[in-house]
Amino acid sequence: MVATVTFFGEPPVSTTAFETASPGRAIRIGLWVAQALLFFVFTAAGLVKLLTPIPELAAMMPWAGQYSATFVRFIGLVDLAGGIGILLPALTRVLPRLTVLAALGCSLLQVLALVFHISRGEAPVTPLNVVLLALSLFVLWGRDRKAPIAPRQF
Repeated sequence: MVATVTFFGEPPVSTTAFETASPGRAIRIGLWVAQALLFFVFTAAGLVKLLTPIPELAAMMPWAGQYSATFVRFIGLVDLAGGIGILLPALTRVLPRLTVLAALGCSLLQVLALVFHISRGEAPVTPLNVVLLALSLFVLWGRDRKAPIAPRQF
Protein backbone atom coordinates (compact mmCIF):
# COMPACT_ATOMS: atom_id res chain seq x y z
CA MET A 1 0.00 0.00 0.00
CA VAL A 2 1.57 3.28 -1.12
CA ALA A 3 0.22 6.67 -0.17
CA THR A 4 1.29 10.11 -1.29
CA VAL A 5 1.36 12.72 1.43
CA THR A 6 1.68 16.44 0.80
CA PHE A 7 2.05 19.26 3.27
CA PHE A 8 1.37 22.90 2.53
CA GLY A 9 3.96 24.09 0.06
CA GLU A 10 6.10 20.94 0.33
CA PRO A 11 6.70 18.37 -2.42
CA PRO A 12 4.72 15.12 -2.16
CA VAL A 13 6.26 12.30 -0.16
CA SER A 14 5.48 8.70 -1.02
CA THR A 15 5.32 6.30 1.89
CA THR A 16 4.24 2.77 2.46
CA ALA A 17 2.23 1.58 5.42
CA PHE A 18 5.42 0.30 7.07
CA GLU A 19 7.83 3.15 6.51
CA THR A 20 7.82 6.62 7.95
CA ALA A 21 8.49 9.87 6.17
CA SER A 22 10.70 12.67 7.41
CA PRO A 23 9.27 14.59 10.36
CA GLY A 24 6.01 16.18 9.38
CA ARG A 25 5.06 19.77 9.52
CA ALA A 26 2.92 19.22 12.63
CA ILE A 27 5.83 17.83 14.68
CA ARG A 28 8.12 20.64 13.58
CA ILE A 29 5.52 23.27 14.45
CA GLY A 30 4.85 21.55 17.78
CA LEU A 31 8.54 21.61 18.62
CA TRP A 32 8.86 25.32 17.80
CA VAL A 33 5.76 26.11 19.88
CA ALA A 34 7.09 24.06 22.81
CA GLN A 35 10.48 25.78 22.53
CA ALA A 36 8.86 29.23 22.45
CA LEU A 37 6.69 28.44 25.49
CA LEU A 38 9.67 27.10 27.42
CA PHE A 39 11.71 30.14 26.41
CA PHE A 40 9.09 32.56 27.72
CA VAL A 41 8.41 30.67 30.96
CA PHE A 42 12.03 30.01 31.89
CA THR A 43 13.28 33.44 30.82
CA ALA A 44 10.49 35.22 32.71
CA ALA A 45 11.03 33.08 35.82
CA GLY A 46 14.76 33.71 35.65
CA LEU A 47 14.39 37.46 35.28
CA VAL A 48 11.90 37.60 38.16
CA LYS A 49 14.28 35.66 40.43
CA LEU A 50 17.22 37.81 39.38
CA LEU A 51 15.64 41.27 39.44
CA THR A 52 12.97 41.19 42.16
CA PRO A 53 14.05 42.16 45.68
CA ILE A 54 14.07 39.10 47.94
CA PRO A 55 11.31 40.36 50.30
CA GLU A 56 8.96 40.90 47.34
CA LEU A 57 9.97 37.57 45.84
CA ALA A 58 9.31 35.83 49.16
CA ALA A 59 5.75 37.18 49.08
CA MET A 60 5.26 35.44 45.71
CA MET A 61 7.36 32.34 46.43
CA PRO A 62 7.63 31.59 50.15
CA TRP A 63 10.71 29.38 49.68
CA ALA A 64 12.68 32.36 48.35
CA GLY A 65 12.62 33.99 51.77
CA GLN A 66 13.85 30.84 53.49
CA TYR A 67 17.05 30.37 51.50
CA SER A 68 20.02 32.62 50.84
CA ALA A 69 19.77 35.33 48.22
CA THR A 70 22.72 33.69 46.46
CA PHE A 71 20.77 30.44 46.06
CA VAL A 72 17.69 32.27 44.76
CA ARG A 73 19.75 34.31 42.27
CA PHE A 74 21.61 31.16 41.16
CA ILE A 75 18.29 29.44 40.40
CA GLY A 76 17.32 32.57 38.45
CA LEU A 77 20.49 32.29 36.36
CA VAL A 78 19.82 28.59 35.72
CA ASP A 79 16.25 29.41 34.61
CA LEU A 80 17.47 32.20 32.34
CA ALA A 81 20.19 30.02 30.78
CA GLY A 82 17.69 27.23 30.18
CA GLY A 83 15.21 29.58 28.54
CA ILE A 84 17.79 31.11 26.23
CA GLY A 85 19.41 27.75 25.47
CA ILE A 86 16.15 26.04 24.56
CA LEU A 87 15.46 28.49 21.73
CA LEU A 88 18.42 30.61 20.61
CA PRO A 89 20.79 27.90 19.26
CA ALA A 90 17.99 26.28 17.26
CA LEU A 91 16.67 29.59 16.00
CA THR A 92 20.08 30.85 14.85
CA ARG A 93 21.30 27.37 13.83
CA VAL A 94 24.58 28.19 15.60
CA LEU A 95 25.49 25.12 17.64
CA PRO A 96 21.88 23.83 17.56
CA ARG A 97 22.96 20.77 19.57
CA LEU A 98 22.98 23.11 22.57
CA THR A 99 19.17 23.16 22.36
CA VAL A 100 19.16 19.42 23.11
CA LEU A 101 21.48 19.97 26.08
CA ALA A 102 19.33 22.85 27.32
CA ALA A 103 16.23 20.64 27.07
CA LEU A 104 18.05 17.99 29.10
CA GLY A 105 19.01 20.61 31.68
CA CYS A 106 15.47 21.99 31.85
CA SER A 107 14.12 18.46 32.31
CA LEU A 108 16.54 17.82 35.16
CA LEU A 109 15.69 21.18 36.70
CA GLN A 110 11.99 20.30 36.70
CA VAL A 111 12.60 16.89 38.29
CA LEU A 112 14.60 18.62 41.03
CA ALA A 113 11.90 21.29 41.42
CA LEU A 114 9.26 18.56 41.81
CA VAL A 115 11.30 16.84 44.52
CA PHE A 116 11.99 20.19 46.21
CA HIS A 117 8.35 21.31 46.27
CA ILE A 118 6.94 17.94 47.28
CA SER A 119 9.49 17.64 50.12
CA ARG A 120 8.33 21.03 51.39
CA GLY A 121 4.64 20.05 51.23
CA GLU A 122 4.00 22.36 48.27
CA ALA A 123 2.33 19.80 46.02
CA PRO A 124 -0.28 22.32 44.75
CA VAL A 125 2.47 24.19 42.85
CA THR A 126 3.80 21.10 41.07
CA PRO A 127 1.39 20.88 38.08
CA LEU A 128 3.35 23.64 36.35
CA ASN A 129 6.56 21.67 36.94
CA VAL A 130 4.95 18.58 35.40
CA VAL A 131 3.87 20.54 32.30
CA LEU A 132 7.33 22.11 31.94
CA LEU A 133 8.92 18.68 32.37
CA ALA A 134 6.71 17.21 29.64
CA LEU A 135 7.48 20.08 27.25
CA SER A 136 11.21 19.84 27.99
CA LEU A 137 11.21 16.09 27.37
CA PHE A 138 9.28 16.62 24.13
CA VAL A 139 11.90 19.12 22.91
CA LEU A 140 14.70 16.82 24.07
CA TRP A 141 13.25 13.88 22.12
CA GLY A 142 12.20 15.94 19.11
CA ARG A 143 15.39 17.90 18.60
CA ASP A 144 17.60 14.90 19.34
CA ARG A 145 15.79 12.16 17.42
CA LYS A 146 12.79 13.23 15.39
CA ALA A 147 13.58 16.65 13.91
CA PRO A 148 17.14 17.76 14.65
CA ILE A 149 18.26 21.11 13.32
CA ALA A 150 21.29 21.17 11.05
CA PRO A 151 24.00 23.64 11.98
CA ARG A 152 24.44 26.72 9.82
CA GLN A 153 27.27 26.44 7.30
CA PHE A 154 29.49 29.52 7.48
